[in-house]
Parts: sequence; C-alpha cells; structure tokens
Amino acid sequence: MCGRFTLTEEIDFLQGRFEFETMQIDFKPRYNIAPGQDSLVVAKDSRRRLLMMRWGLIPTWAKEASVGYKMINARSETLTEKPSFRNLYRSRRCLVLADGFYEWKKKKNVKTKVPMRFVLKSQEPFAFAGLWNIWQSPEGDELCTFTIITTEANDIVKPYHDRMPVILKRESEEEWIDPEIKDAKKLSTHLHPYPPELMVSYPVSTIVNSARNDSPECIKKIG
Repeated sequence: MCGRFTLTEEIDFLQGRFEFETMQIDFKPRYNIAPGQDSLVVAKDSRRRLLMMRWGLIPTWAKEASVGYKMINARSETLTEKPSFRNLYRSRRCLVLADGFYEWKKKKNVKTKVPMRFVLKSQEPFAFAGLWNIWQSPEGDELCTFTIITTEANDIVKPYHDRMPVILKRESEEEWIDPEIKDAKKLSTHLHPYPPELMVSYPVSTIVNSARNDSPECIKKIG
C-alpha cells in the first residue's frame, strides 16, 4: 500500500529530470501528500505533459467523487482483471512524481504508530507507476484523478508493510507512458519491487500522521 508520499523538489528541477513540456502549474514542495489531494503527474500523447491531478482514481461509471478514496492504489497483479483499471492499463498510464513515501510500524506498549520515510539512496526524485482517468460529475464538471500501482514489498519495506508502491527504474519510464505500447505482458515487466539495496529508510516525526501537517519538519530524521 501507499497512503502518503512526498515531492519536495521545485518544478524547474523536476522539468530537467522528467523532461516534460514546460507548463504554468502552481506547485510548491509537498512533504505529506495524502489521498484526495492534488499532486503532479506526467502523461504522454505526442509529448510528455505535466498535469495536476487528484489522488484517488474515480472510474468513469462512478456517481460520486468519494469513490476515489477507495482507489488510491491498484494491485499490479490484478490490473488486467479489474474493470476499473483494465482499459486504463492499456491507454492511460502515467508517472506519479515523488521523492519519498511513508509507512508506519506499531511498537510494543506504544499507542501511536511510528512513521518511516523511504527514499532512494541517491536522494533523487523518482516516479511511481500510475494510472489516470478523466471523470465527469453529474453536473458536467471534469476531474482528472490517478492511482498508484503497488506490488509486493521488498526487503526494506517488508518489516513495515507487505505491499509497496511500484517505483519505476529510470530506463523504464518512457516505455511505461508510451501510449503506443498496449501489450499487458510487456508492461508487466516494469511492475516489480524496487531493488532494496538502492533504498534507505529512516524514522520521522509523528506529525506526519495528520494530513493537515505539510512542512519540512515532516521529512526530518528523528532519533
């Protein structure tokens, strides 16, 4: 599962890393992105485009936007089976930009779970494998939403959760968002746990536990 993540870099730096078309988007570094909030996504038609989308995919058939809270993640193993994801897997894949994510662990005799932040050893931003959709409300308003694909946890995440978000290798990003590629078997080769030797984790403050908190203090190492 992935229930919170971070994206603390400025737009200019991200543009150089992910090579998307420059667009006017009002974005500031985020330290505690939660479901239902907007974040940066890169999708591709003829060019890579940077878009702001809401986290929590709303299927086309949904009557209410609240359905999105149940679809913040999509299991990689069942993408071709679930009606909500099957067509999007073929036609609407995206890069969800990030530079870290959180998981929690319960300690003995402590009521509050301890949050851990997971990042790459290189400290570089990366992309989660995602799917996106355009939902039209009964009133006719359009909303772009996304979900983060998950896979089995690697050895660094496993002590905290049995699932983890799919972090794409840099060389896989272009193929993942290429709209001409629709072969599910070929796409599935990118949906594996990220090598644990290329990641690190560290404990952070419990202020992360509240989605209202979104400041540099959230990613500061404690202990």
